[in-house]
Amino acid sequence: MMVKKKRADKEEASQENHTETPDYEEYNYPVRNSGNGDSEDNAEVNNDDNLIKDEGSETVSSDKVVDREKELQEKLAEIQDKYIRLSAEFDNYRKRTLREKMELSKYASKDVLLKLLPVMDDFDRAVSNMESSEDYTAIKNGVDLIYVKLSDFLKQNGLREIDALNCPFNVDLHDAVAKVAVDEEDKKGKIIDVILKGYYLQDKVIRHAKVVVGE
Repeated sequence: MMVKKKRADKEEASQENHTETPDYEEYNYPVRNSGNGDSEDNAEVNNDDNLIKDEGSETVSSDKVVDREKELQEKLAEIQDKYIRLSAEFDNYRKRTLREKMELSKYASKDVLLKLLPVMDDFDRAVSNMESSEDYTAIKNGVDLIYVKLSDFLKQNGLREIDALNCPFNVDLHDAVAKVAVDEEDKKGKIIDVILKGYYLQDKVIRHAKVVVGE
């Protein structure tokens, strides 16, 4: 009897333990979905967002390219306008300079001739006196004064005579138009007569002297 009673107690204890222990199969635990359902939907949404972002970035970049191209075209137009203006100004400057050079070469002797006119006036008065005066000495003195005045004027403007008479012949200064035999040894190779005077302008020979050389 004791054995049966112990068995009955054990069965009751086991039933009590069984009722107190929760049945895990009856609880609904959240299960992580490892399938393709929601994740695929999320991936599609993300792809759509990326496409929208790419399209937006492409639109922004294309706008920048258009703006940059417009800016470059404006700069090119500005540079072309400056070039055309500069070319026109240079052409006008070239024409004006050419005209000034032509006028300068045409009227370069203006100042010299203005200073020479008083000498010409003296010659006119001398010629008039020659026709009415019989005092040849006075006429000669007047002509001599005019000659001195003219010589001084030429010297003031850089013109000076080349030394020739009794000087050794120099091909850089003299042109021999004739050679004459001479008895004196010291006159051989020297200029014994000047046919036409030569002149310097400053340090440059502008006319060689025409001379006769002894030999």
